Amino acid sequence: MSVEFLITTLIVVLLPGTGVIYTLAAGLTRGARAAVLAAFGCTLGIVPHVAASVLGLAALMHASALAFQLIKYLGVIYLFYMAWQMWRDTGALSLEAGAQGPDAASRPGRIVGAGILINLLNPKLTLFFLAFMPQFVDPEAQGATVEMLGLAGVFMAVTFIVFVLYGLLAAQARDQVISRPKMLRAVKRSFASVFALMGLRLALAER
Repeated sequence: MSVEFLITTLIVVLLPGTGVIYTLAAGLTRGARAAVLAAFGCTLGIVPHVAASVLGLAALMHASALAFQLIKYLGVIYLFYMAWQMWRDTGALSLEAGAQGPDAASRPGRIVGAGILINLLNPKLTLFFLAFMPQFVDPEAQGATVEMLGLAGVFMAVTFIVFVLYGLLAAQARDQVISRPKMLRAVKRSFASVFALMGLRLALAER
């Protein structure tokens, strides 16, 4: 593993995307524990993309406009769904002061599941790994697949750590947000708008 790989990985992970926004929203709305769960879910959502890249499915998706468009629009629909939930203050990241009632027990699973879906339904991630990983692996060398899996593991570890830090920083501001109704409403609608804009950006994205 090279220093160049680590630096590139850190830059890519630090750039705000749907996973970062989701983790920040989890930290602000549900606190530190939810932020860690969201980061874990987003990290798990990378696994299918890594598997697809290693197995060569990314190349197939790159060649097939239909496959790319199908995954893309599923992702668009889900991001708009997240925006709608945030706007209406429902779902796993509702902006309430505390989790009460039967829904509270299932919320950790919903937070992780939403994180998985956010990254799973992003076809750009698969194509990213297809373009990114081979730059640091000699495809002709023995054990190239194992090396690629190792690099993917490092990428996922960095993703989890950075997302957790983002989420914990957001969680520090949670009490200030929750205690101020106007700020609470503004934060909720801001995150809803960001999810909607990201859905629109994904809808307009080309391969």
